[in-house]
Amino acid sequence: MDKAIFEVNVEWGRNEQEVFVGNKFSRSHRWQFDGGVSVPATASHQIVPLPYSKPENVDPEEAFVATLSSCHMMAFLTVASKKKYVVDSYIDHAMGVLEQGEGGRFSMTQVTLRPNIVFSGTRTPSKETIEKMHNVAHQNCFIANSVKTEVNIEF
Repeated sequence: MDKAIFEVNVEWGRNEQEVFVGNKFSRSHRWQFDGGVSVPATASHQIVPLPYSKPENVDPEEAFVATLSSCHMMAFLTVASKKKYVVDSYIDHAMGVLEQGEGGRFSMTQVTLRPNIVFSGTRTPSKETIEKMHNVAHQNCFIANSVKTEVNIEF
C-alpha cells in the first residue's frame, strides 16, 4: 500500500432560535463515517459552557485521545500476534492533556496510554518483552507518527 484515502462528513446546522452572534450557538454536530456509523459530536464542555456543548456527545479532544489509544492497541495486538502471544483483553484508560503553550495557543501536549493487557496460553511475555512490544507498536502507530503530541505508555 502506497497510499490510502479516508473521508468523513462533519455536519452542523444552526437552530433557528439561536442567536449565533456572540458565540451563542450549539456546538452539537455529527460525524458520519463511510461505513455508516454516525457519531454525535460537540465541543468539550470543559471549553464551551452548557448549553452550547453537550457532555454526552464525543468531543474532538476525547476523540484524539481515543484515536491514539486505538491505533496503539491495534499495532500492539499485531505485534503480539506475530510473536505468537495470545491476548485475551486489552483495556486502556488513556488520558490527554490540553494546555496553553507559547503564544497562547492550546494543544494536546501529552497523551498517556495506560493499557491493562491480559495474556493467556502457554507463553506469556516478560515485562521487558511487553515494553519492547509497546515500543514497536508505538513506532508502527500511524496516528502517533502523525502528531507532535508526546505519547507516554504506562503499564
